[in-house]
Amino acid sequence: MRSSTVPATLLVIAKAPIAGFAKTRLTPPFSPRDAARLAAAALLDTLAAVRACGARHRMVAWTGNLDDAQESAALSLALRDFTVIPQRGNTFGERLANAHADAAQFGVPVLQIGMDTPQAGPELLTRSIMHLTASGDAVLGLAADGGWWALGLTDPRPARLLTEVPMSTARTGELTREAVRGCGYRVHRLPVLTDVDTYADAVTVAAHSTGQFATTFDRLGAAATPALL
Repeated sequence: MRSSTVPATLLVIAKAPIAGFAKTRLTPPFSPRDAARLAAAALLDTLAAVRACGARHRMVAWTGNLDDAQESAALSLALRDFTVIPQRGNTFGERLANAHADAAQFGVPVLQIGMDTPQAGPELLTRSIMHLTASGDAVLGLAADGGWWALGLTDPRPARLLTEVPMSTARTGELTREAVRGCGYRVHRLPVLTDVDTYADAVTVAAHSTGQFATTFDRLGAAATPALL
């Protein structure tokens, strides 16, 4: 499918890949700088997949100083193809909810994803937004750790409930589904994916990726692995 053909907005929630700020649970075995390099690679893969998928609008809700980030030049270039908005809110749930509301300005369904699933390629993203627009309801992609990697809504109002859902728990995905269903929407399931939080996650994701994340992990992982022993 050619890009910009599906009436939907694909929203990426992104944090500047800065050493000591991003992917801190990868340290150890990775150094803070190498963990940030992996975060940058995951984000670059995610942005490339979004550019190549069928969404009419592309947005990034951003936090952190891009100038201090690993791969800042490559990220700056990639972000030129996106509408970039600042994240707003004190809690993660508030930032997710506010970003969804900001992305709804185009008046079309919004699929919100993170930067931690570089294995989610353009084909999966295109299928996901097509499923969302065809259903007229909601879609949810659960993460293997109990969270979620994608939330799609045809009406932005249920996104406000994200402020009430405990984030980063083993029940976040389940509670998000219950909250959206409580608003009267059917929630259609997307594939379950592993997002990158720990070294074990990174091993799994790299094995199912073909982009910069897999290449960067292969380059850095050999040096990091002995630290686990």
